Amino acid sequence: MILEHRGRRPVVPESAYVAPSAVLCGAVVLGERARILHGAVLTAEDGAVRTGADVVVMENALIRGRAGHPATLGDAVLVGPHAHVNGATIEDEVFVATGASLFPGSVAGTRSELRINSVLHANSRLAPDTVVPINWIAAGDPAELFSPDRHDDLWEKQRDLDFPGTVYGVPRGTSMREIMSRQAGFYAAHKDDRRLSE
Repeated sequence: MILEHRGRRPVVPESAYVAPSAVLCGAVVLGERARILHGAVLTAEDGAVRTGADVVVMENALIRGRAGHPATLGDAVLVGPHAHVNGATIEDEVFVATGASLFPGSVAGTRSELRINSVLHANSRLAPDTVVPINWIAAGDPAELFSPDRHDDLWEKQRDLDFPGTVYGVPRGTSMREIMSRQAGFYAAHKDDRRLSE
């Protein structure tokens, strides 16, 4: 499904493939020979989504562009099934495995690997050629790798990365009622989306 959002339309080159059950919404620009598989969603909320050439976004992955944090994928990138790329930059030749998550302001360096269910935290930079192991978290600039059992150490690093400010535009401690009121208002813009094709 191809949708116009906030007056912006996706751009799909003739060499690309978008599965019938995938969604491209708003300012999404695909590179040559991009492959967007079934159930994948590329949505430019108020920031662009752009892929390079020879990119494969697999089933049920989400790529979201945000204001101040567009989602940018370099050339020869694989985004695995159920992965979540939210306002992140992925440089060339990066492998993003099943269920991996990259948060706003993060950068995955060239030839890095984010293995199954790994996380690249907001405002964190993963050096080129770095591997984030299965279920591990990378946080900081430069990113330090944390195993799942090191939550207290991770919190010391991530506290200053300003997740609530980066993702929701609010200070830490803002109530969920206020955050969700703002989010509901923001996403209401989709009520005006216009289907361009299926």
